[in-house]
Amino acid sequence: MPTNVLGTGTSALIAFQRALATVGHNVANAATPGYSRQRVEFEARAGQSSLLNIGQGVDVDNLRRLADGLVFARQLDSAGEMGRLTQMSGLASRVDALITGADTGLSTAWSGFFSAAQGVSTNPTSSAARDQLLTAGKQLTSRWNSLDRQLTQIGSDVESSLKDRVESANRLAGEIANLNRDIVSAGANASPDLLDQRDLRAGQLAALVGAETVVQDNGAMNVFTTGGQPMVLGNKAMQLTTVADPYQANRSQVAVQTDAGTVPLPAGALSGEIGGLLEFRGSVLDPARAELGRLATAFADTFNAVQRGGIDYDGNPGSDFFTLPPPQLNAHAGNNPASTASFSASVGDIGALTGNNLVLRFDGTNWSAARADTGQAVTMTGTGVAGDPFVVDGVELVLSGTASAGDRFLLQPTAGASAGISLALDDGDKIAAASPMTVGLDTGNTGNITGGSAQITNPALFAGFTTANITFLDATTYSVDGGPPVTYTPGATISGSGWSLTLNGTPAAGDEINLGRTGARSSDNGNARLLAGVDTQDILSGGTTDVTAGISQLAGRVGGDARHAKLNLQAQQAIDEQTSAERESISGVNLDEEAADMMRFQQAYQAAAQVIATADTMFQTLLSAVRR
Repeated sequence: MPTNVLGTGTSALIAFQRALATVGHNVANAATPGYSRQRVEFEARAGQSSLLNIGQGVDVDNLRRLADGLVFARQLDSAGEMGRLTQMSGLASRVDALITGADTGLSTAWSGFFSAAQGVSTNPTSSAARDQLLTAGKQLTSRWNSLDRQLTQIGSDVESSLKDRVESANRLAGEIANLNRDIVSAGANASPDLLDQRDLRAGQLAALVGAETVVQDNGAMNVFTTGGQPMVLGNKAMQLTTVADPYQANRSQVAVQTDAGTVPLPAGALSGEIGGLLEFRGSVLDPARAELGRLATAFADTFNAVQRGGIDYDGNPGSDFFTLPPPQLNAHAGNNPASTASFSASVGDIGALTGNNLVLRFDGTNWSAARADTGQAVTMTGTGVAGDPFVVDGVELVLSGTASAGDRFLLQPTAGASAGISLALDDGDKIAAASPMTVGLDTGNTGNITGGSAQITNPALFAGFTTANITFLDATTYSVDGGPPVTYTPGATISGSGWSLTLNGTPAAGDEINLGRTGARSSDNGNARLLAGVDTQDILSGGTTDVTAGISQLAGRVGGDARHAKLNLQAQQAIDEQTSAERESISGVNLDEEAADMMRFQQAYQAAAQVIATADTMFQTLLSAVRR
């Protein structure tokens, strides 16, 4: 009988000792990231077969790790979204601050430039007013340049972040693979702490690339990105890397290293911080640079056209006010080395210009175009020769050399325009403030023509112009210098040798208009008025939007992207906090509960010790009785 009591007490002493050790382990790791509370589960020893069937004490049946697989899966999903949205929100806010900031955006310099243009229109002979316009033009182009540099710097930051996070993801994948190896080796005796360490690293990996997990029968955890790309298979970790974009060597793509080689991953293969960086670059940064360039192109091209249509202070046809780089074309790194194909590009139609990056492909017979971001086909016309260039989204392309089947080119119509716009003039006298011709109305006119605005259309032809006479044969027909009759509609452009004229009012039969060349040092401000009104010309989007509205729309777009990302991040933070709270309710260490368990197990331990002491007393009493 004492032996049974001693065995029962010993089993209890050992069991409660382990329970106390587990409680202490929980308390010690109360602040350890990723730690899951552990609990000792007891099982009564079955009694020996007898009439009374008295039990034999207690055993530790299991050391249970308190964790919920469904909650863990939600944590991984939340971690991936938090990583993605944190990057999107932070970086989109940087772009928003640049574009819309009073000190960094275009609005202040834009208003200053057209105020200076209005000054020239008010006083076209003033050297100070002309110099002020040049200074304002320099400030405006510098602001465009600065914005592009800042956006380029953000792009460089994205590149650095991509490389850093790819290294971190590879390290975590390797650690998970090593933990898988140890857990599989331990089998059923795998330490709960190893499982916690693995789950912690899986969560950290999910924050970088997005992750889904599948636990195998042998205990190993396979980890896949949300796009299905395996990151860990058993004790083998896949390695991510960054490779140069085949069109732009200074830009990285994320790829996976396989036995067959390095394979670039599609945009949707990754979530988390890496996915957020790639998404930001493709959906916020690149479109912002392209649109900034489209605005610069539309403004400079239109302003130059008006400037070329007037006469400067020296009496010469105006020359370009701004300089712009042509659209960029980059050949794919995988093009046939024997191919000699290349393109020269220019903007042909501002209204059709979208700024979208396009991929041009040659199938061996025909060229085609598609958007680089979506793959959507884009209409491409022409044959690619100088007289009939390819035309796509407002860009004209002339092909030279010989292409091979499969050759590809990336066309960036406006991505470099903001960085490359500059002032072409350095002399205020070169500002073409005057109209090229004086418009004289015959005193015998009976119509209600009040004047008109003239423009130079071909400087070489206009060089020989001195005077011209327009006679209206009737209200709908005119002739220039006695030439053949030309049909006329009110408001239509009348064209001559290197010039064009738009009249105000409606002519009558017999009305005459006498044109003369504007001389040097003219006080005429006809062309200056047109220059000052470029900001209100509807030249974008098929002639429906002016550049001022385009600048506002760009600011609204990037602001909307930033607000949308911030709101999504705030919503995800609420979900993440809820998920974390749910995990804590299951796996977190409650110090009050552990203190209560410690007191309970301590009392039980003391009671078990007392049972052993009682068994010892009984045994000693029995020995004493036998001695007598």
